[in-house]
Amino acid sequence: MLLEKYTSTESLIEIAVSIGIFVLFMVLRKLFTKYVFKMILKFSSKTPTDLFRNVLVAYDKPLRMFFILIGLYLAILYSPFLDNQRDILSQFYRSSIVLTLAWGLYNLTASSSLLFDKVNKRFELEMDDILGPFLSKVMRFVILALTFSIIAQEFNYDVNGFVAGLGLGGLAFALAAKETIGNFFGGIIIITEKPFTLGDWIKTPSVEGVVEDISFRSTKIRTFAQALVTVPNSTLANEPITNWTKMGKRQIQFTLGVTYNTTQTQLKTCVKRIEHLLAEHDGVHDETINVVFNAFGDSSLNIFLNFFTKTTAYADHLSVKQDINFKIMAILEEEGVDFAFPSRTIYVEGAKQEVKEKEKQYS
Repeated sequence: MLLEKYTSTESLIEIAVSIGIFVLFMVLRKLFTKYVFKMILKFSSKTPTDLFRNVLVAYDKPLRMFFILIGLYLAILYSPFLDNQRDILSQFYRSSIVLTLAWGLYNLTASSSLLFDKVNKRFELEMDDILGPFLSKVMRFVILALTFSIIAQEFNYDVNGFVAGLGLGGLAFALAAKETIGNFFGGIIIITEKPFTLGDWIKTPSVEGVVEDISFRSTKIRTFAQALVTVPNSTLANEPITNWTKMGKRQIQFTLGVTYNTTQTQLKTCVKRIEHLLAEHDGVHDETINVVFNAFGDSSLNIFLNFFTKTTAYADHLSVKQDINFKIMAILEEEGVDFAFPSRTIYVEGAKQEVKEKEKQYS
């Protein structure tokens, strides 16, 4: 009976029409992809903004899939196979439309999307390399959640009951995932307060290095030994953070010790010349320069130096410091002043008394 139904002339015609419809939409899909879509993209490049082009690129693959879905839906609709299941077919079709729209929005909310750049400029937000990916993940999660909810409602599933079930288990989940939730909110604190961004050199009681990534749970920091340290956001949010990258200038501070046989005149001259050297040096910031004879050390007369380099880059900072050190050495050599080193002079009273007794014997 069933075989006769599907092998009848009328059924075979319907099957042929269904196959023809599907093939037609596959051909239209090919034509749209090869010609129409490229023509629209070319036209969009002449518009004042790139936002339209960005939307088209985001919906490129979803639109290709949509042609297949329409062709498949119409082919099944005109076929003799699902006469009594049209409602289910319509549900699947509407769900596929929702998935297609969600797929495009998912692509559009990528962290590299032009959308974030436009929002950043429009509302004057300080969106950096951390906030962008974080917002992208949040928006994508919302899109997936809404898509699931809409499709579930399309199949008459009680989403309210599902949400209520989540509410009943929320307390148990919160207690079980206490640390995870703490890390999540720690990540939000880090992103909103912005103590650092990707690529910054930071130092905390836990770790020191360059920030490589921040996620919902943790922050990854590359140490100078090239080890990758993963720090929970809850730990990082509760620690003092020193951001060395944010330095406007970089400090150099040390004590220069010279020998005690240095005269007052030599010492004053050396202090003045070193101070003049720093004031005239192109790499030294002129806001703070301290060069003073400040202490009588155990083995030296101590000259204290405190100044800053204009550059904060580590290699350039060391280069400036080396150049200044060589020039300070030249000044001391020119003034006949020697560097001091730890030394001790010992006076032996017994040896002096023995010499005096020998002198009496021979007199």
